[in-house]
Amino acid sequence: MPLALTPEQEDLRAVVRSFFDATSPESEVRRLMTEPVPMDRDLWRRMASELGVQSLALPEEVGGQGYGFRELSVVLEEAGRSLLCAPLLSSTVMASTLLDAIGDGSASELLRELAGGGTIAAVAVAADRVGFDPTASSVRARVSAGRWRLEGTAPHVIGGDLADVVLVVASTPEGAAVMRCDAGAEGLVVTPVPTLDLTRPAARLDFADTPAVPVGTPGAVDAAVARALDVTCVALAVESVGGAQRCLEMATDYARERVQFGRRIGSFQAVKHRCADMLLEIETARSAAYSAAGAVDATRPGAGTGADVDLAAEASLAKATTDEAYVHVANSTIQVHGGIGFTWEHPAHLYLKRAKSTAVTFGDAIDHRSRLGDRVGL
Repeated sequence: MPLALTPEQEDLRAVVRSFFDATSPESEVRRLMTEPVPMDRDLWRRMASELGVQSLALPEEVGGQGYGFRELSVVLEEAGRSLLCAPLLSSTVMASTLLDAIGDGSASELLRELAGGGTIAAVAVAADRVGFDPTASSVRARVSAGRWRLEGTAPHVIGGDLADVVLVVASTPEGAAVMRCDAGAEGLVVTPVPTLDLTRPAARLDFADTPAVPVGTPGAVDAAVARALDVTCVALAVESVGGAQRCLEMATDYARERVQFGRRIGSFQAVKHRCADMLLEIETARSAAYSAAGAVDATRPGAGTGADVDLAAEASLAKATTDEAYVHVANSTIQVHGGIGFTWEHPAHLYLKRAKSTAVTFGDAIDHRSRLGDRVGL
């Protein structure tokens, strides 16, 4: 799979970067971090109407533009670079991938809503570490008086307090099921939970006899949920590349202008070596992330090109590589900046918090290396 972007994808990057530079500067990110719900719905609608971000990788038959995940990954990389406060990961990646993989009429209806930007979705799934265990859900679905009802708790749902619709992966007598639950449904209590990364909110969802509607067939959604989690890990990897690249830019810009002992600090060998190491880690991470993004397209249902591609292995390799690279690069950025890098006023800590948070979302590097070893028979 090619790792370099095409000229058209580079053009997309330029357009998206210009848009995010104008709409999501550091000042706006900091403002949204202090809001009860850290997102701008007007911006979300503009992303749909002006850029078509939410519909970019969706099939045309559900209102999408018919491009692939490689194109969406360009947007995700730029979103990571700007620390965009928007539910791209939870709604445009995780929920949309899950619905697309399920592929029935009820899923298509909601996909159209997500593609237009008027509806935001989140996925409540028990996946604290790696992969999907259909027996691990703490939410149960049962039929009462002819209607499906949910009971239980989803303790950490990314974007759960931003969503209009929650897709709950619940246990049923038939096996795992995906249940659609509206945000204002009776018996649903949404409680924001503290997060290290204030740009990516999460919530606890408590269900008490809450009405829901199945999406897909209960007992037949395991593969769809597993794919959604793998694609989400790839999305996190691509985001991390964008954030790490921005950290390197901040570090090298500062090294060129900061003067100590009568010399710019970028002329000191120790600083040169640190920045060179950062670049090497980023490019290694970029290769892993771009390869995994290609694997998402190759294994998409109906693509007919992914027989020899192991998406789970690609996702774990990308997640492990980018997690460690991003954390190290963000730490090194603070070191290059010295004392100012530790202050609240400097943006370096925002990237370090995103890196640390991402590194433990859906499995850390150790988890993913273990899974990768299992996949390749080590």
